[in-house]
Amino acid sequence: MTKSEELVSLLIDKGHTISFAESCTGGMAAASIVDVADASKVLNASFVTYANEAKIKYANVSGETLDKYGAVSEQTAGEMAEGAAKANNADVAVGISGIAGPTGGTEDKPVGTVCFGYYVAGKLFTETVHFGNLGRNNVRRKSVEHVTDVIINELKK
Repeated sequence: MTKSEELVSLLIDKGHTISFAESCTGGMAAASIVDVADASKVLNASFVTYANEAKIKYANVSGETLDKYGAVSEQTAGEMAEGAAKANNADVAVGISGIAGPTGGTEDKPVGTVCFGYYVAGKLFTETVHFGNLGRNNVRRKSVEHVTDVIINELKK
């Protein structure tokens, strides 16, 4: 069983739905669910909110949060997760925003920095992971693998 299959199975067992608001992963997290049979039992909608305007419109991220902390921040990722959960009536939601590269990094937020927001059954938590400059698509893949592991662990609690 793949990790995505395990996640879908856990969501089905708990009667939960999942939604994503993705920036740097560009829909890869939602696609990892869609790759699994019975995905329609757990995924009803997700957003690719690459632009700040999309984060505001679809995931209900505050313009003030974006101005103060930037798109790549735990604050933004948290609002993306909560916004996706509420917009899609999901029990579980994830916000992902980062710098996949090869450009765009800064001293404070180097390439490979990804911020995650998790909304699980009403509980919101965030984290930042520095994957390193592994190449654009490797950072994106590692981000999806990481999210899958975190949600699996949360659902097993």
